[in-house]
Amino acid sequence: MKPDDILNYCISNLEGTVLVESWGEKGIFYNPFKTLKRGVYVLTIKEKDGDNDKSSNLNRDNTFRVNLGIRKKTFEGLFGEIPKRPSAGDIVDMNYDFAEVDKIIPHPVYAWMGWISVLNPSIETFETLKTFIEEAYGYSKEKFSKRK
Repeated sequence: MKPDDILNYCISNLEGTVLVESWGEKGIFYNPFKTLKRGVYVLTIKEKDGDNDKSSNLNRDNTFRVNLGIRKKTFEGLFGEIPKRPSAGDIVDMNYDFAEVDKIIPHPVYAWMGWISVLNPSIETFETLKTFIEEAYGYSKEKFSKRK
């Protein structure tokens, strides 16, 4: 899969979403009628390391990471616990290889908020990820209704 395949899937299948490019990443936000300035995150795709996020080694050729926030209960069901928030510039204290490709794992920085990630998902892994994308979409709609 390529980043644009995933972004196009989201825009085509998640009503009320918009694509926003900023901070060196592309994000899908729930924002029907562009009611809010940005909307609420559903999913992001990051294609390069940032100053505070190098653990996935995204500067490798053709490497990208899909990130999305799911409910903490779902996160705990997948990974056992919600980690503590890391100090600025650090990663969460979880025993994962955050540079491993094609495996759904906790987000290296935002796992404490219930975010998951996957580097370079295959078609098969993306099929599994779709369930989590739907959950992130529903969760973002709930957050949106509280903000507007």
